[in-house]
Amino acid sequence: MSAPITEPGTVAGTEPGADPASPLPRAAGLALDLTGRTALVTGAAGGIGRACALRLAAAGARVRAVDRAAEGLETLAEAARGLPGGLDARLLDLTDLDAAEAAAAGTDILVNNAGIQLVRPIEEFPPDVFHTVLTVMLEAPFRLIRGALPHMYGQGWGRIVNLSSVHGLRASAFKSAYVAAKHGLEGLSKTAALEGAPHGVTSNCVNPGYVRTPLVEKQIADQAAAHGIPEERVLAEVLLKDSALKRLIEPEEVAEAVLYLCSPQASFITGTSLTLDGGWTAH
Repeated sequence: MSAPITEPGTVAGTEPGADPASPLPRAAGLALDLTGRTALVTGAAGGIGRACALRLAAAGARVRAVDRAAEGLETLAEAARGLPGGLDARLLDLTDLDAAEAAAAGTDILVNNAGIQLVRPIEEFPPDVFHTVLTVMLEAPFRLIRGALPHMYGQGWGRIVNLSSVHGLRASAFKSAYVAAKHGLEGLSKTAALEGAPHGVTSNCVNPGYVRTPLVEKQIADQAAAHGIPEERVLAEVLLKDSALKRLIEPEEVAEAVLYLCSPQASFITGTSLTLDGGWTAH
């Protein structure tokens, strides 16, 4: 599960196996006032989406937090109570593409985060799951961007942040649908950046390595089965094999990067990918 947010924008955690009395350096939250802005975050009920929704609300944005997990949205709404911007939790299944596009209307900031994962060899990968992954992780972001752009163009300002992955830049075995969707998202983000530039709209990807989320924790069992090794060996030998930093990144760290791309200091950053991969792509 993700680490608790003790203060808006702080990062807490320890190296796996480290002395709990020796925490990682705590990062002060980026100072940014988003009062008056409306943000939409998909996949907001947990993990990175939850951290992004809370961070944007803490910065003053009114957040539309969408997910298909009702219980997670209820927990998120309770956690957001009292934050400056406020949060509106909305049930939404992103396979309903028309509803997804409609939900994005009138938003100033769009964070495409929702994702699903299945680890299987290509010859065993269910075609219907492949289709669903691309629908949720590529076609739905397209429809959400399509729904958000008229308002952004009309006011001459907008921020699109697409939660990609190191797998948007590199491939891994047994993840054909996820890798294909993330590579497609990279191209969609760049195209939105080129089209949005004359209208004051930026579009970027954030590319974390493995994040401490329920999605990643579920992968440990799947990867153990796929590679034929015990679960306790998966983290070091599979998930973090190519990472120079041997720890999972915390969702709150990713949320700070998302917030930065919404800041005035990032106004010239568009059409690019901000990697938070612990040195994975340095190879």
